[in-house]
Amino acid sequence: MDKARLEWVMSGLNQHVLTKAEDQFLKTALEDFDKNQALTERQEERLENLYKEKSRLTPEKKSDSSSFKKTTPKKAEPRRPRKRLF
Repeated sequence: MDKARLEWVMSGLNQHVLTKAEDQFLKTALEDFDKNQALTERQEERLENLYKEKSRLTPEKKSDSSSFKKTTPKKAEPRRPRKRLF
């Protein structure tokens, strides 16, 4: 896996909420890549599988509550009375 692919996968994974174990694995994989300029085959497989798994799920983007757009509920229009035919 080259550096560009690793950065792309990592940026995709950072959009999701990760468990502590997943987060620790990502940190370790990055450190290993920085030291050796490569990952082991097992690390690559785990990284790709984690990315695929998280991508299948709905995006759970990390964000704070202030980033959500606040909207007010729309007022219902008053009903018009029907004309009686009798």
